[in-house]
Amino acid sequence: MKTRIIYTTALLFAFFLASCKNNDANNLAYFGGKIINPKTKFVVLYTMDKLVDTLFLDDRNKFMGVYKDINEGLYYFQHGNENQYVYIEPNDSLMVRLNTWNFDESIVFSGRGAERNNILIDIFLEDEKDKNFYYVLSKLSPELYKQKIDSILKQKLKTYEEYVALHPLETSNYFKILNVALTYPVYSRVERYYKTYKDYSNLETLPTLHESFYSFRDKIDVNNDTLMYYTPYATYIRNYLYNSAYNKNVYKNDSLAETNFTVDLLQTINSKIRVNSSKNAFLKSTLLDHFYNKSSCNINRDAFETFFEFSTNTKDKELIKNLLRDSEKISRGDRIAGFAIHDFTNQPFKIEDFTKNKNSVLFFWNKEYASKIAVGSRISYLQKRYPSLNFAVIEIDGGNSTSNRIENIDIKNQFYITKDNAANNFLSCKMPRTILINKKGIVTNGFASISSKKIYFQLEELQNK
Repeated sequence: MKTRIIYTTALLFAFFLASCKNNDANNLAYFGGKIINPKTKFVVLYTMDKLVDTLFLDDRNKFMGVYKDINEGLYYFQHGNENQYVYIEPNDSLMVRLNTWNFDESIVFSGRGAERNNILIDIFLEDEKDKNFYYVLSKLSPELYKQKIDSILKQKLKTYEEYVALHPLETSNYFKILNVALTYPVYSRVERYYKTYKDYSNLETLPTLHESFYSFRDKIDVNNDTLMYYTPYATYIRNYLYNSAYNKNVYKNDSLAETNFTVDLLQTINSKIRVNSSKNAFLKSTLLDHFYNKSSCNINRDAFETFFEFSTNTKDKELIKNLLRDSEKISRGDRIAGFAIHDFTNQPFKIEDFTKNKNSVLFFWNKEYASKIAVGSRISYLQKRYPSLNFAVIEIDGGNSTSNRIENIDIKNQFYITKDNAANNFLSCKMPRTILINKKGIVTNGFASISSKKIYFQLEELQNK
């Protein structure tokens, strides 16, 4: 594990020395730092899904929060479109320094509580670096793969035991987080192994896995709701659920198998996850992920009906109902008409005129479900790859304020519609929607998705019409 360089100054040291003395008496915790090349003017601190604080940057791009009687535990801070975890205890004096040009790799903590957070960042970065290594391992036979994984886990547990021995004053709750950070990414890879090996080997009949292959499952509580917002844990649970559903049957790559798998996965979530909030979150994210991956307004009715049967979240159900209604409003073969989009000079363009004689891509988005950074990056890439297509990036419930503009997309491709626009008839769920229209004004795809791998073929096909 690489050594990280901790920045410090005499002034910073004096601040921490003073604050630590006062903290013991007042039970205060400090969380602050400096953002280099900031994307926004603030940092947001969360615990699980709850907002803790919004910390504004000063004229030197520094921020500071002071918290009385803060609960010990895992938090995460967000700046721009990126976030990272921080473990905070009462009496901590934590400072973080990062550069948004290299967000995760540049993060360094200093002050009281820094060491426990720096090792978590190191573990995260090491895991990111090893992704390709694990993919290569997945090509091995089950016996060889298990040997390699056991060796890796042995080393991870050695790192854990060494840290515990050298830091006896750390809490048991932190040690649980440290153990999850070290081992659960490995467990996640084991859950993904079977399908990866099948895809690589092209074997008709796969070897039977020994019962010890998943022996680590005995140590895992899949219903620990306090960890569901920690990526190593949540990722493991998702991979475990996918693997459990996948092993109900060995799916072939056809549309029927895709339909059946989504239903099987929703049923698996319902049977395995007992905590309602977590179950509802997995049901919703699974249905939406699979719908958007299809990149089509063709609805998997069985999957939607299964979701409505199992979900107990009325807000989620209403969102999905609106999505269903929206998908039925515009389909392949229809014409789009009857509304205008506005540019940033407030000039209206009838949608029929905008798309006339042009193969067009209409991307509707709302800041509640998509960030400007993510939209800008993805659309900019697609524009360069398909330069002959006519792109319109249209903000739902938007306006012509300069703060609404997306920096790395040409202003002439940016538009908005207001809440009273007729287009809201097929955008009631406010979720991202991509509509592809050929030069004859005919819809070729009523609900494409720019996040799906299938979009490349669909745009290629549209470009060549």
